[in-house]
Amino acid sequence: MSNPNANVKTNQAFLSSGTTALRTWVSMAMLTAIAYVVMYVSKLLPQVFGFLQLDLKDTAICIGGFVFGPLAAAIISIVVALVEMFTVSDTGIIGCVMNILATASFCCTAAFVYKRFHTKKGAVAGLVLGVLSLTAVMLLWNYLITPLYMPNFTRADIAELLPTVFLPFNLVKGGLNMLVILLLYKPVVTALRKAHLIPESQSGMEGQKLNAGFLLFVSFLLATLVAITLVLMGII
Repeated sequence: MSNPNANVKTNQAFLSSGTTALRTWVSMAMLTAIAYVVMYVSKLLPQVFGFLQLDLKDTAICIGGFVFGPLAAAIISIVVALVEMFTVSDTGIIGCVMNILATASFCCTAAFVYKRFHTKKGAVAGLVLGVLSLTAVMLLWNYLITPLYMPNFTRADIAELLPTVFLPFNLVKGGLNMLVILLLYKPVVTALRKAHLIPESQSGMEGQKLNAGFLLFVSFLLATLVAITLVLMGII
């Protein structure tokens, strides 16, 4: 005969795992919606060099990756890019592919490192590597793909723009997302925990205080990157 207590424990474990999975999908859906809204608002900003769009959607996507892992970051990246393609994008499938490559290279790299080294230093290291990965990947793919949807630019033209436009643009874009993540990660995750959408902290960056020196450094670097962005946009 089966043990009634064992059956109860099994059922409780099943229900608990089901509830956790539901909360995970709800949280990922919320972050996906937030990422889309941020992307949409970012389209109101002036473009760099007439076709490069600066946006901060990677902030929400990377926070999802930090909480749920690199696979979650990849899923959210793909969903947001697909929805963008069918709603507000005018670059079609090529633009969708470029969006996925850019976001996944940054967010998945950062989330993978943070998963392995679950500390503030691990988060910073992951984000820095994410910025470098984003920059390297987009230099390659802008060189390969940009002439396909911008026929006025030859591959030789794009090659000349790599060090003067694409390199600083992607460094600034990745750097801005990195700094905003460092500033917003703890309050966003705290809010999700209070709503019981994600489990309690297992240490990591959310369990460490952001001291005044760290906030001052991040704020200074953020202001510097914003200034560089405004220069790239031709505003100042």
